[in-house]
Amino acid sequence: QVQVEESGGGLVQPGGSLRLSCTASGNVFNIPNMAWYRQAPGKQRELVADHRIDGTTNYGDSVRGRFTISGNNAQKVVILEMSKLKPEDTAVYYCWVDFTIVQPGQGLVRLDSWGQGTQVTVSS
Repeated sequence: QVQVEESGGGLVQPGGSLRLSCTASGNVFNIPNMAWYRQAPGKQRELVADHRIDGTTNYGDSVRGRFTISGNNAQKVVILEMSKLKPEDTAVYYCWVDFTIVQPGQGLVRLDSWGQGTQVTVSS
C-alpha cells in the first residue's frame, strides 16, 4: 500500500558529503516512523537513523555527530545528510517506512515498507 523511493546515492571521496532522500506514496492514516538502514557486504542490516512523527530522532552509534536526519512524516519525506564520510560507510542504504492504515472491519493496522535501496560508496 505504500511505495518507498530513495534517491541520492553515489560515489564520494572520504571526508565528503552526500544527501539521500526518501519519499513515500500511498494512502495512510499516519506514519509513526521513517528511518534509514544500511547493509554492507557480508554484514547485517543496521539502523542509521530514524525520524518519528513527533520530530524526535535517533542515530546509530557509528554515525552520530556526522549524519543528520530530517523530514516531515505527514508529508512522507525524510532526508539523510551525511558528512565526514568514511570508507566504512560504504553500503546499500534503505529507507524504511512504518505506517498505519484503516482496514475495514479491523480498524487501524500497522504495516511497514522498504525501498529498494541506493548504493553509497566512499572511496578515493
